[in-house]
Amino acid sequence: MTSTTVGIDTSKWPGIQQFLRLERRTTIDGKVTKTISYAVTSLSRKQVNAKTLLKMWRGRWDIENRLFWVRDVVFKEDLSRIRSGTAYTTMSIFRNTGITLLRALKVPELTAAIRENAVKLNVLLQRLNIVNKT
Repeated sequence: MTSTTVGIDTSKWPGIQQFLRLERRTTIDGKVTKTISYAVTSLSRKQVNAKTLLKMWRGRWDIENRLFWVRDVVFKEDLSRIRSGTAYTTMSIFRNTGITLLRALKVPELTAAIRENAVKLNVLLQRLNIVNKT
């Protein structure tokens, strides 16, 4: 990870403090692949160094993996045939809300809880105290 402040004074992005460059080399079956990613930050060099920025960058992927993996694998969102109007966005909101609520309930196994609650809506509503237990 490298960062620079060169060019920030000419940038039209308000608040930008650093440009970032992350170079990765991956070896799979003996073949080396090089990828370069770029980013910007509003954090100054006085606030964070390159090592901390790298940790933050990697932390972003933890968030991505925790949310999008569940949406892709458990909810099979990529296979969804919903395409009209705002239905796709609405369903994404429902999925994200469900994941967030189950994590707030500290369920031990998220995938199992999602599958269970998909077929037992009454149990989910009781857990959330939306309806009284009968």
